[in-house]
Amino acid sequence: MIQRFVDNIIAVTKESVKTLTYESLNNIVRLINGISALLLTFLPGKANILEGIHGWELRPTFRGPRFPRWMENGVSSFNRFVHELSVDSDSDGSNLDYAYGDEDSDDGISPTSPSSQSSRASRASSFSKRDRRWSWWMWIRYIFFWILFPARFLLGIPVRILQLSYTRSSKASSAPGSNEASQTHPINKVQILKDYIVHRSTDRRRGVIEDLHLAIEIFIEAVFDVVHKAAHFVLSPSVAFKTLSGWCSLSSGGVQDSHSSDTEVTVPTATLGENDPAPKERNTSFQQSLNTDARTCQDVITELGYPYEAIHVITSDGYVLLLERLPRRDSRKAVYLQHGILDSSMGWVSNGVVGSPAFAAYDQGYDVFLGNFRGLISREHVNKNISSRQYWQYSINEHGTQDIPAMIEKIHQVKTAELKLSQPDVDEETNDGQPYKLCAICHSLGGAAILMYVITQRIEEKPHRLSRLVLLSPAGFHGDSTFMFTVVENVFLLLAPLLAPLVPAFYIPTRFFRMLLNKLARDFHNYPAVGGLVQTLMSYFVGGDSSNWVGVLGIPHYNMNDMPGVSFRVALHLAQIKRAGRFRMFDYGSGSANIEVYGSPEPFDLGEYYGLIDVPVDLVAGRKDKVIRPSMVRKHYKLMDESGVDVSYGEFEYAHLDFTFSHREELLAYAMSRLLLVEPTPKQQSSQKAVRLKKKTPANS
Repeated sequence: MIQRFVDNIIAVTKESVKTLTYESLNNIVRLINGISALLLTFLPGKANILEGIHGWELRPTFRGPRFPRWMENGVSSFNRFVHELSVDSDSDGSNLDYAYGDEDSDDGISPTSPSSQSSRASRASSFSKRDRRWSWWMWIRYIFFWILFPARFLLGIPVRILQLSYTRSSKASSAPGSNEASQTHPINKVQILKDYIVHRSTDRRRGVIEDLHLAIEIFIEAVFDVVHKAAHFVLSPSVAFKTLSGWCSLSSGGVQDSHSSDTEVTVPTATLGENDPAPKERNTSFQQSLNTDARTCQDVITELGYPYEAIHVITSDGYVLLLERLPRRDSRKAVYLQHGILDSSMGWVSNGVVGSPAFAAYDQGYDVFLGNFRGLISREHVNKNISSRQYWQYSINEHGTQDIPAMIEKIHQVKTAELKLSQPDVDEETNDGQPYKLCAICHSLGGAAILMYVITQRIEEKPHRLSRLVLLSPAGFHGDSTFMFTVVENVFLLLAPLLAPLVPAFYIPTRFFRMLLNKLARDFHNYPAVGGLVQTLMSYFVGGDSSNWVGVLGIPHYNMNDMPGVSFRVALHLAQIKRAGRFRMFDYGSGSANIEVYGSPEPFDLGEYYGLIDVPVDLVAGRKDKVIRPSMVRKHYKLMDESGVDVSYGEFEYAHLDFTFSHREELLAYAMSRLLLVEPTPKQQSSQKAVRLKKKTPANS
C-alpha cells in the first residue's frame, strides 16, 4: 500500500514537472517570437525586404506537442519510453522501432526480426523485471550517463567516458545466469541507445527548440527513474538485501566475468561486421542521428524520378570535382549549369520539379550537366593528406582556368563517346569535331568564371566548346555597391596582409556549429517572426537585398557533414575587382609575381578582351538585386556591345538569390527560349527535314 502511494506521488510529481517545464519552454519561445515581431514593426524598410519571399507570413504559429505512437491507452508519459530502454535490458535491440509523430512512417527503417516481434508482444511483462542486480558503481555511471546525456544529445560532443561506463555495465549485466537475450555486444548496446533516443524517436528534421524539449524530457525521466528505484529500495528491505548480496558476488567474480564476456562476444561481432550489411546501415543511420537535412543533389534528383549520374573530374592541379548529370545520352543538345559563391549544384534542383532550371532543361530534351566548383569543407583532392592551407590556395582564376575547363572537357569526352555509340553515322567534323551543342547557364560568380574561361581559352587558341552563354546576375564588376560592401572591402584590403597567414578560408569548421546552423534554419521557419527578423538583418548586411536568405539556409547542402566555403583568395579577388573598378584576374601583390603568371606587371583586364567572345551572350539582371546591381550587369553589356559581341540584356523583378531559389516561371521560360535559339547541327537539320518530308508523303497522310 505504501509503495503504491509513493509510486503515485512520484508519477504525479514527474508529470507536473514535465508539464511545467514544457509550458515554460513554450512561453519563452512565444516571448522571443513576440519580441521579434515587435522589432519588425519598428524596423524601416521591412515591407520591401520581405516582399520577395513567397508565402512568408509574419504571423506567429505555435505547434502543440506531437504524441508518439508508444503513448498507448492515453498514457501521456515518457516513463515507458525510457524505462524499456534503460531497465529492460534483456529485450533485443531490434525492437526499438517507435516512430515520433502520429503521421510519420517507418520509411528507411529495416523490417523487424521475429525476435523483435516476440519482445514487443511481451512488453507488458517487462515492468516486473526491475529487481535486477546492479552494483553501486554501475548505478553511479548509469546516473551520470543520463544526467550528461542532454549535453551529448544537443552538442554532439563525444563522451567516451560515458560510453565506456555503459559498455562495462553491459558486460556485467551479461554475466552467467542473466537472460540470454541480454548478451548483446556492449558496443551494439551503445549504438542501439543512440539510434533509439535520437534517430528512432523521430524521422523528421528537428530544430534546436525541438531538440531541447526532447532532451529535457529524457533528463526528467532519467532523474525520476532513479528516484523511483531509490524509493523501492527503501520501502522493500528484502530487495535491498538481495541487492547487497549481489554486490558481493559481482565484486568477487566481476573481473573474470567481464573478461569471459569480452572474449565471448567480440568474435561473433567481428564476423558480423565482415559479412552482414547491417553495421553499414546502422552507421548510415547515425550520420542522420541529429536529424539534419543532409540530402545530396543525387537524393533530390532521384526522389523526383529523374535519372542521375555522378562523374568525378580531376583538374590539372589535383582537385577532385563532382560533375552531376541528368543524362539524355542520345541528345545532341546539352546544357551546363554552374553555381555561384557559397552554393553548389543543389541550387539548380532545390525548387523541385516546378521551378528548378535543371528539371526544366531536362524536360525540354537537354542533356543536363551540373558543375561544382572546388571549395567544399570535405576538401576533395588527389592528395589525401593535403593541408587546409594548401587546399584553399586558389582564387577566381582557378575557377575559370582549372575547374570549368576540366568539367567541360569531361562533358566533351562523355558526349562524343556516347553519340558515337548510339549514332555511328555522327559527323565528327561538324563544329570542330563536336557533334553536339553545349550551352551554359551560370549564376553570380559562375558567370564571371565562365567569361574568364572563354576568354583565356581563346587567348590560348583552344576550343571552349560552348554555343551560348546565359548569365544570371554575373559577377565581374562591383563598383556600384552598397555602403556596407564598401566598408567590408576597405577593411578587408587593409587587413589582408595580416589575415592571409592566419585564415585560409571562410567556412564553419566543426560539425556542431554546422549542425547548429542547420537546426536554427528550421526554427526560423517554425517561428516566422524570428525568421523575419533574421531575414531583415541579413538583408541589411547585404544592402537591402530582398532574397530569401532564411530559406537558403535551409537548403540541404548547408548540413552538418559538409557545406561550401569561400577561400581567402576568392574574397580578396572580389575586393581587388571592386577597388580597381575593372573585371580583371587575381593580383598576386607584386609586379614580379604577376609577370611570372601573366607576362605583365598588371593582371589581365578581362573587359579589354571581350572582343574574343565568339558566342551569343544573354545577360540577366535583377531590379531588386543589391548584391550585383543592374548597373553592373549593364556594364558587362556595354563593353560586350562595343566589342561586337552578340549580346542581349534583360531585367526581372528579382533579388540576387531569386535566380536559382525562386519558383518564378518567367525566368525559366526566358532561359529556355534563349537556349532554343541555338541552331542544331547540320546533321540534326537534315534529319529533321527528312522527318518533315516523310510526314508530308501521301503514304503517311
